[in-house]
Amino acid sequence: MRGAGFALLVGLVVAGSGPALAAVPSKPNILFILADDLGYGDVHCLNPERGKIATPNLDRLAAQGMTFTDAHSGSSVCTPTRYGILTGRYAWRTRLQSGVLGGFSPPLIEPVRLTVPALLQQHGYATACVGKWHLGLTWPVKGGRQLGDNILGNAKDNVAMNSVDWTQPIQHGPTAIGFDSFFGISASLDMPPFVFLRNDRVTQVPTTEKKWLRSGPAAADFEAVDVLPALTTEAISVIKGHAERAGAGQSFFLYLALTSPHTPILPATEWQGKSGLGDYGDFVMATDAAVGQVLAALDQTGLANHTLVIFTSDNGCSPAAKVKVLESKGHFPSAQFRGYKADVWDGGHRVPLLVRWPDRVKAGARSEAIICLTDFMATAADLLGAKLPATAAEDSFSFLPELLRAGRTARDAIVHHSIEGRFAIRQGPWKLELCPGSGGWSSPKDAEARGQKLPEAQLYDLSTDIGEHQNVQAAHPEVVRQLTERLRKVVAEGRSTAGSPQRNDGAVDMFKVNRPALSGE
Repeated sequence: MRGAGFALLVGLVVAGSGPALAAVPSKPNILFILADDLGYGDVHCLNPERGKIATPNLDRLAAQGMTFTDAHSGSSVCTPTRYGILTGRYAWRTRLQSGVLGGFSPPLIEPVRLTVPALLQQHGYATACVGKWHLGLTWPVKGGRQLGDNILGNAKDNVAMNSVDWTQPIQHGPTAIGFDSFFGISASLDMPPFVFLRNDRVTQVPTTEKKWLRSGPAAADFEAVDVLPALTTEAISVIKGHAERAGAGQSFFLYLALTSPHTPILPATEWQGKSGLGDYGDFVMATDAAVGQVLAALDQTGLANHTLVIFTSDNGCSPAAKVKVLESKGHFPSAQFRGYKADVWDGGHRVPLLVRWPDRVKAGARSEAIICLTDFMATAADLLGAKLPATAAEDSFSFLPELLRAGRTARDAIVHHSIEGRFAIRQGPWKLELCPGSGGWSSPKDAEARGQKLPEAQLYDLSTDIGEHQNVQAAHPEVVRQLTERLRKVVAEGRSTAGSPQRNDGAVDMFKVNRPALSGE
């Protein structure tokens, strides 16, 4: 379906099944909102029986658009999912084959790689990034030293702590890969440096050290509790700033990467105690309210009808939310799915995906199509009628036909990946996991599972076992063989879409055994 978006729109108008094309901008504004560690079951309308946190703004967004019930992040942790969203490529094809980056890590997106913002720029869009980056930057380091992928840059000699020249510009950040502007932080809110960035510079030179889980250099005025409100205010400012130009015909793309409800779990005073479920429930409510404020800005500027809004999360709920305590109180962040953030089970990567486009998408619609967040890039290209080059979006399938009810996505399989680099592949109802345990943080972890003499592979029929409790790999060796070969092909060809084979950035090991993650989160 690549490159078919414009034809689909025209075809619908010609057929008389939609409004006149003149009333529908050929290039809608695009607002992509990415929550951080928000579980599928944290959105109340997706989990009405076992979800106890009020999310009125997200529920309203779902009612006004399409809800995807089988959507997945590209990984069960942060950085690789974000790479996939902006490039349309699985991150395990890069150097990052387990774990996440830190706030001082070198860039993960290659300078020559086409990204979603660069593609939209080519088609006249104004592009802005607000929030958590977590895809690496080139910090100006004194003496030509190099910073590594360890979360603290280089824990052995504190290069990152002592050698960054904070007065110099940062290279290879968001504005180098297609964004006109950037305001946010370099990585997760519990990773130093604790300072805001605007475009390619820090807004304030760190002069002290602070700690939110990890210690590191911090700006004197930087407080973690203020970050979500600051990002919300910035996003609203971006929308209002683009309103006049959007009305004159220039569309905008805003990638809003929220820092919540990831650790540190610090809801502002006005939200404390609101959920009755502790800090995490309160922080989810604050996140929902932030989304509501941004959507209200679209209404106030008259842009709502002409804006494609996508809301999702980078992975499942983290165990740091004290999930067992939440579950004891009747709130299940993973809904009916097994596992949490970092795991290869669905609770690690099945995420909420709500899409609203009043001009084109029917309110209250639902889709059970298998979607991966890597599919955003092909969907954007389809929307523009743009043909993607063979060297881009290798794992991206347009879901525009699903949105327009004009056909089905071409995706028939999806590859999952855990924090430890464990692989799984899903096709139809079958899900094969190439590890004996969770592949992540949940029990049994892989070493624990081996101690229990569990099989090295897990196979589940999700049509009858959505909770992944009955491993049927011994009863269906042919399915195990077929899915293993399908995964081999996806890995070997450097792509899962149709097209000429591409190269991975390095060797990819499908069967990792006792190999530690690059870094934890």
